[in-house]
Amino acid sequence: MPSTAPPTSGRAGVFARLAAFSYTHRRRALVLWVAVLIGATASSMAVGSAYHNDFSLPGTDSQQAQDVLEKHGATQADASVQIVLQDDGGIRGAVVKQRVDGLLAKVGTLPSVLDVRSPYADRAAVSRDGTVGYATVTLDGDTESVPKEDVRKIIDASDAAAGDGLRTAVGGDAARSAQESEGGAAEGVGILGALVILVFLFGSLVAASLPVVTALFAVGTSVGLIALASHLATVADFTPPILMLVGLGVGIDYALLIFSRFRGELLRGTEPGEATRSALDAAGRTVFFAGCTVIIALMGLVALGLGSLQGVALAVALTVLVTMAASLTLLPALLSLTGRRIQRQVAARAAKAERAEGASWRRWARGVQRRPWAALVLAVVALGALAAPALDMRLGFADAGNDAETKTSRQAYDLLANGFGPGFNGPLFVVADTGGAPDGGDTAGARAASTVAETLAGAPGVAATSGPMPSRDESVATLLVFPESAPQDEATSRLVDRLRDSTLPPLERQTGATLLVGGATAATEDFASTVSDRMPLFVAIVVGLSTVLLLVVFRSVLIPLKAAVLNLISIGAALGAITLVFQHGWFGVEPGPIEAFIPVMIFAIVFGLSMDYEVFLLSRIHEEWERTKDPQTAVREGLAATGRIITAAAAIMIVVFAAFVMSPDRMLQQFGLGLAVAILLDAVVIRCLIVPAVMQLMGTRAWWLPGRLRRLLPEVRLERHERPSPEETVPEPQHR
Repeated sequence: MPSTAPPTSGRAGVFARLAAFSYTHRRRALVLWVAVLIGATASSMAVGSAYHNDFSLPGTDSQQAQDVLEKHGATQADASVQIVLQDDGGIRGAVVKQRVDGLLAKVGTLPSVLDVRSPYADRAAVSRDGTVGYATVTLDGDTESVPKEDVRKIIDASDAAAGDGLRTAVGGDAARSAQESEGGAAEGVGILGALVILVFLFGSLVAASLPVVTALFAVGTSVGLIALASHLATVADFTPPILMLVGLGVGIDYALLIFSRFRGELLRGTEPGEATRSALDAAGRTVFFAGCTVIIALMGLVALGLGSLQGVALAVALTVLVTMAASLTLLPALLSLTGRRIQRQVAARAAKAERAEGASWRRWARGVQRRPWAALVLAVVALGALAAPALDMRLGFADAGNDAETKTSRQAYDLLANGFGPGFNGPLFVVADTGGAPDGGDTAGARAASTVAETLAGAPGVAATSGPMPSRDESVATLLVFPESAPQDEATSRLVDRLRDSTLPPLERQTGATLLVGGATAATEDFASTVSDRMPLFVAIVVGLSTVLLLVVFRSVLIPLKAAVLNLISIGAALGAITLVFQHGWFGVEPGPIEAFIPVMIFAIVFGLSMDYEVFLLSRIHEEWERTKDPQTAVREGLAATGRIITAAAAIMIVVFAAFVMSPDRMLQQFGLGLAVAILLDAVVIRCLIVPAVMQLMGTRAWWLPGRLRRLLPEVRLERHERPSPEETVPEPQHR
């Protein structure tokens, strides 16, 4: 089928040459990608992974408290689990005590168990009514280093001892970690949903499968590479599901943008080889720029200085990089194998559908242009109302109280709360460090902790204290402070602040000891505060760099500013949605705080992904502007050319992200919902309503650039308008 456009002179761009090589040497490209995938997967399976969570926060009270405990050999520095026991007839009865003693003797012989403290050895370990008690099992190491299978053996032993009126449950962070699901269902649902949308879009299973295959190659390779990288850097254990979530969405999205351009070239009568070259020469540039924007946004997380997020950011950035490479090299090779078949299957149906879709989007654009102020005001008010709840967002971490009721960690949480009060599940550590030596069988640290206990007895917000507990070298003592409120309550946060700001400083002067408030609950408060304090710097870095990139590409001052503001609005609305669902408990969700790192991760990823659609739409508008110099026509034709693909790409990403709401992990549920809502609002409200309205109101001013700045900025174009010369035409490979 001959090309309908005459060839013109001009050098092919780097992406066109890359496409030509992959298309012509498809076997080499495919073998290379298969080898990379198999190599990364096999190596990671042979070596294994070394995922490790690093929530350390140097300079905070909670981190200093943990460092002191570890330095002085305090047992509170080790991980522990609680075996919670409940019997309506009382757990001190002879029969129940015999069964409990047998259980604890068995647990004491299990691997990774250092010590087992019976509830009968400590009066404080049994509730006042005698129906609830707990045994403390000290483990060999911290929560991250203790093997999960060893903790599961403790859970199994506890379950085996239950019955005849005795209830048992195992609580603690190590128990929660041991019960985490491996996942997999969400990824499968997302891929299936994306494939269905692509089949409806292209009318061909072969055509629909190409973006999915490209994404699977990229994600599979990235998972293996990140597992290997976990041996060299700190990579959190929740990174793989986030990596797969983002990789699948971005991979299908990038491949779809290129494939849609390829299909458009086929409809013009271009041969598949040359259609591939033209698609990469145009859409490949958009994909490259969009991928770089996502990576820059993720690298902004490094500015937060949080080890746990830096590893995640680097892993997801690597995933986006591999995905971008697969779209630019693997997809052309796949098109070389299937191009002729796609040309036969899709061309007739696609031509009719594209004309109808283009006409519909053209009519929509005219409607918005007739009433730009109405469209703009209504859309902004709606997004602002959805974003408003985010102003009251509380950051923290989910605890066992947010787990499913079927999990042993949730059952232990509820039993302890019923027996000892809600604050028992989140005790605060007050660490007294004098640096002194033992004095007559007592220590200065223990005396200081005793003074603190006397002061806190009956203090507002304090239910009880326990201790002091000395360290192994007797220079440090620890006091447990049990709040009256649950760990996630705002009252507990206020208690932590009150202890640090007003209660403990006078006691430090009185005792001469350094008093630090630590423990998991205090560490959560410190982490959330650190994220909140550093968020403005992070936003400024990401928005600033992205604005500069758009300024260079579109050579306009107002276009980058508009894009930054609109992205901030859509992200704010997404954060408002997850606040309503997960913090306020809409749709029957267990209320609780928003995971502390969710806002910054959503901001980084969504800000980058939003640029995909911004660049894809505005590049076509800019192309029409350069051709006609008519701003209204440019907006209409740009939306007509891209509206169908933007909505389809958004629908696919929404399906992939929303599938993760099915995950049993609360963090992944928040992450999936936030990304899905952000993409939905960005593609439907921002791109289809606000952008046409704003562009109509700005008119020719949208492309204004000061003369001095115009001379300084380099020329960067996303679209190439010239056709290749005959010597640059991609040869069609001979299929056997």
